[in-house]
Amino acid sequence: MSITTLSSREFNQDTSRAKQAAKNGPVFITDRGQPAHVLLSIDEYRRLTGNRQKISDLLAMPGAEDVDLELPERGELADGADLS
Repeated sequence: MSITTLSSREFNQDTSRAKQAAKNGPVFITDRGQPAHVLLSIDEYRRLTGNRQKISDLLAMPGAEDVDLELPERGELADGADLS
C-alpha cells in the first residue's frame, strides 16, 4: 500500500491522478500544507468500516408491512380484564 499526498490545488487540477492513486492506497489532500482530507477506494472504505449498516436501516424492518398485528381494544388487557 502506498500513500500519496496532494495539495488541494493538485487535486483540483488532476482528480483522475488522485483516483488512480487511491487504487493503491490512501490519498491525503492538504490545505496550506496540513492534511485535511483522505481519498479512499470504495473497497478500502468498506474494509475499514466493516461494511456496517446504519441503525436507521436496521430499525426500518423491511417486510414489516406483511406482519399481522392484532391489538386489543382500548381498555382491554390481554387476559380479558377490562380497565374501563
